Amino acid sequence: MKKKIIAGIILLLLIAGGFAGWKLFGPATTTAGGEFFYIRTGSTYSDIKEGLVSKKYINSSNWFDLASKFLRYKKVKPGRYKITKGMSLVKLVRMLRAGNQSQVNFVITKIRTKEDFARKAGKQFEPDSLQIISFLNNMDSLSDYGLDTNTVTAVMMPLTYTLDWNSSPEQIFQNCFSAYKRFWTKERLAKADSLNLTRMEVITLASIVEEETLKKTDKPLMASVYLNRIRVGMPLQADPTIKFAMKDFALKRILSTHLKTVSPYNTYLNRGIPPGPICTPAIETIDAVLDAPRTDYLYFVASSKFDGSSVFTTNLTDHSKYAREYQQELTRRMDSAKKVNPK
Repeated sequence: MKKKIIAGIILLLLIAGGFAGWKLFGPATTTAGGEFFYIRTGSTYSDIKEGLVSKKYINSSNWFDLASKFLRYKKVKPGRYKITKGMSLVKLVRMLRAGNQSQVNFVITKIRTKEDFARKAGKQFEPDSLQIISFLNNMDSLSDYGLDTNTVTAVMMPLTYTLDWNSSPEQIFQNCFSAYKRFWTKERLAKADSLNLTRMEVITLASIVEEETLKKTDKPLMASVYLNRIRVGMPLQADPTIKFAMKDFALKRILSTHLKTVSPYNTYLNRGIPPGPICTPAIETIDAVLDAPRTDYLYFVASSKFDGSSVFTTNLTDHSKYAREYQQELTRRMDSAKKVNPK
């Protein structure tokens, strides 16, 4: 009889142990609430339990508590954690305990203002856009990098940055600044020196070229035009700088009234290079400035072929001729469109 009782107890213990093992090491999570679980800075252990249950990653917190106690999980580490379907509680707790979060791939393509950067970063990281723009507007913070509120966007290179979700505004910016420093190799610095330009001036010129054309083959020639205008003391007279000065990037035509906009970015009123970039230029555009060919071009205008290319000239007479051809073709196309789609 005793043997049967002992055998029964052992069996019960084995069943209980197997059940506990299955609960702790078996599949326990779902992904009904999304793929990533976010733990904000300052969160408590109770916040994590409630969050896991409310997002339906786990059914209840009882076994999670047991796994946490077993693995001595006490210190909460903020971050962005990837929870996969069927993950065990032990694996989940180990991930949270170790702080093995999934980093964010922050992709910068083309942005025009530091406010655009703040909005974009605020959607992907824990700090919101207000916290980020506050850092970017803080002269005390920027001066440590040799920057100001006009030049700060120059270091936001169009690259992919991999960072922790809970990175601070300064950590996000520091990552960009490090990439910026790596970009400026000795070879590129030597090219900038040969043009008598600083790194900031090169990037600012490249930003204007970037806004002027998408055609890769035209970028070096366009850069040569602006470099020639600088050499002869001619205003850059770049239409994209007017749009930037007015903060109206949807503007289709630049009128004479627009050219009177008072701003250090108005390259019709001010000679020389603006105080900072008007967008984040592609790396190929920066290199187009650094490798700009020696030409005599002082003017360019969009081609009347409307193929995205430009016509480059050395004198105002030829420039005016091609500009008229472009305007005539533009008018013709607009008239044709009205006939096809009359209001």
